[in-house]
Amino acid sequence: MEKIRMGIIGCGGMAGTHAHGLHDLSQLLQITADCDIVLERAQAAANSAGAGLAVTDYRDLLESVDAVLIALPHDLHFEVGMACLEAGKHVLMEKPLCNTEEECIRIIEKAEQEKLVLMTAYPVRFWPIVKKMKELVDTKAYGDVFQMSIWTEQFTYAAPDSWLASAEQLGGGQFFSHGCHYVDLLLWFLGQPVKGMHMGNRIGTPWLEKEGTSNVVMEFESGVLGYHFGTWGARGSRLGYSIHIHCTEGMLEYDIGKRTLYLHSQIKEENADMNTTSQIQVLMEEPEAGKMTQFEIKHFLECILNGETPLTDGPGSLQGLRVIWRMYEAEQTSSFADLRGLGLEDDWKSPLASS
Repeated sequence: MEKIRMGIIGCGGMAGTHAHGLHDLSQLLQITADCDIVLERAQAAANSAGAGLAVTDYRDLLESVDAVLIALPHDLHFEVGMACLEAGKHVLMEKPLCNTEEECIRIIEKAEQEKLVLMTAYPVRFWPIVKKMKELVDTKAYGDVFQMSIWTEQFTYAAPDSWLASAEQLGGGQFFSHGCHYVDLLLWFLGQPVKGMHMGNRIGTPWLEKEGTSNVVMEFESGVLGYHFGTWGARGSRLGYSIHIHCTEGMLEYDIGKRTLYLHSQIKEENADMNTTSQIQVLMEEPEAGKMTQFEIKHFLECILNGETPLTDGPGSLQGLRVIWRMYEAEQTSSFADLRGLGLEDDWKSPLASS
């Protein structure tokens, strides 16, 4: 089997998080070219990956690749992604897909027209423990879900001249840039959303033009509630990255820092004594830390080889971003956003889904 020739466009921090995953998949791909506006950075990445080409203009690598990973400032996703698709290249796009609904629609339609794979890099969906949690939820191993909560606490500083500080380049604030991962996860786990609201602030993250801290609550058709708290302003952390899923017969906890999935069950009935003791069982442990991007990249490559649609495809990514845009809009009037029609299985072309 011939290896897929991969090009990396953007060799900064985000590309670095993919490096390990790319190296782990040498049986499926060959990194043939790296691009960055700083030639030294492109050359360093090319040397590390054994690529034969380092360039400062992404157009100069298109003849040397079959597929690209685009890890650029968000406002460049559309221009570069469209050019790569027009050149017949499959695209793995770092999140978010694009900064506007119109750009997302146009790039999805181009990929469909050219019969190319377009996938958004949402690695969390592909982590082994997260996949195990989805299996346990879908099979009702511990009863019915009634609440899913996700915490992401980190410190992300952006210099005043950084694109991360610009709401226009970032596409919004922390909720849009980072929360899109977890909106996607809530939709995947819980199904069709009905309504939701977002509240955010810039306290502790004055370098951002929009919110650095977000609280998000969503209600789903089943009556299940979803919650996400995310901040780029943490100066300390207890939960770090955690996922809790409350079911009628137990609570699943994924402590991502400890790389462990726990089942909490047999809680004692509350008796005005604040005793919340419960039994703890380790269900699964993950030997590797970090973003574990090898799983999503492997899926991307297999979709190319087998002509399959990615789990985190363009239409699904657009639906998740529409959820965020609607909640941003509703936040201006301190109201709930109507999220009907924005499930991953809903028709993304429906007038009900359009923003």
